[in-house]
Amino acid sequence: MNWDRIEGNWKQLKGNIKEQWGKLTDDDLDVIAGKRDQLTGKIQETYGLSKDAAEKQISEWESRQK
Repeated sequence: MNWDRIEGNWKQLKGNIKEQWGKLTDDDLDVIAGKRDQLTGKIQETYGLSKDAAEKQISEWESRQK
């Protein structure tokens, strides 16, 4: 699934995102609103990861979405 589709289906995918990154709150996800760069930043901030590590996790998650 490409990121445009993820952004368009954000409300439906929020549950999947919370399964992957359980520390992210509903408020965080509402603010992110499907924006990949904002998701990357929030994962970095919440989990203490580097940008590259956060991007890798997002890419792996994205590849699992159908």
